[in-house]
Amino acid sequence: MKTLGLIGGMSWESTAIYYRLLNEGARDRLGGLASAEILLWSFDFRGIAERQAAGDWAGLGRMMVEAGRRLEAGGAAALVICTNTMHKLAPEVEAGVGIPLVHIADATAAAILATPCRRPALLATRYTMEQDFYRGRLADRHGIACVVPDEADRALVHRVIYEELCRGIVKPESKAAYLEVVGRLRRAGADGVIFGCTEVGMILQQADLDVPAFDTTAIHAAAALDVALAG
Repeated sequence: MKTLGLIGGMSWESTAIYYRLLNEGARDRLGGLASAEILLWSFDFRGIAERQAAGDWAGLGRMMVEAGRRLEAGGAAALVICTNTMHKLAPEVEAGVGIPLVHIADATAAAILATPCRRPALLATRYTMEQDFYRGRLADRHGIACVVPDEADRALVHRVIYEELCRGIVKPESKAAYLEVVGRLRRAGADGVIFGCTEVGMILQQADLDVPAFDTTAIHAAAALDVALAG
């Protein structure tokens, strides 16, 4: 098994889920006492979130590249950015290291294309829903056209992520609000739901929905294991 380098802590709530899924997946695939070989660089999310809000993506890019280089120097054979939003900086990370990056949008696209879904709703941070680095990659590379919430619903989805899920808080009323957002997106033609922030799977599950759900955390972890076990 190749060693995976995880760039995490954004937030640590979902990074902990990655760690569990990667180790469970290694055990399921290899049997016995097998577990994943992992190096983890975990950021203090407080500083990351402050820079996101300030629009300091250049500074964040430098931090992400440095984390990738440290993981590479430690022996990682591939990188996993444990967040959808910070894939905005995937090109900088890929250019700054000499090992491959397992891209969350490409892994998610492969899962979507294995179903009839082509117009999934996207529930994510405001950055992921509004900017083009994620939606554009799905559209341009994979022919998937995301259905995005309106302004008010984007604000609601974003607030719940940062004020609740990233702090380990899961409220029934927030889940109900998310399902109302999904209902509006379904009426707008969405035929699936992308959990486009790695914390969204904390509050929604497939059983809550009448269309395919694509939990990017689980999908990304499985794709990373594919890379770790290849060859």
